[in-house]
Amino acid sequence: QVQLVESGGGLVQAGGSLRLSCAASGRTFSSYNSAWFRQAPGKEREFVAVIRWRDGTAYYADSVKGRFTMSRDNARNTVYLQMNRLKPEDTAVYYCAADRASGVYYITSSYTYWGQGTQVTVSS
Repeated sequence: QVQLVESGGGLVQAGGSLRLSCAASGRTFSSYNSAWFRQAPGKEREFVAVIRWRDGTAYYADSVKGRFTMSRDNARNTVYLQMNRLKPEDTAVYYCAADRASGVYYITSSYTYWGQGTQVTVSS
């Protein structure tokens, strides 16, 4: 069992930056694929970024590529999402997710463990 707790959300102006953190407890996080998803009001939860545990490769949604960077600190059992040049359309609740299996990384059903989410609001 893995417990995930996100932090770092908040209100920021367009063009600003935020760094989200996702701290894991319960199991060694380094052997789990970990990902970020987000959900805006009235929309489905969508993929943002993932780091594969096997080789540390990161993949990003086209909408955030070049602006967001995902990283992990295995010693701290924590993954991060550095978000730069934020836009109003980035406003959403951001969720951390993890799973040991290597499923299709950009769909929600590939992940067993989820955090409670952290709100990110970008004002124009």
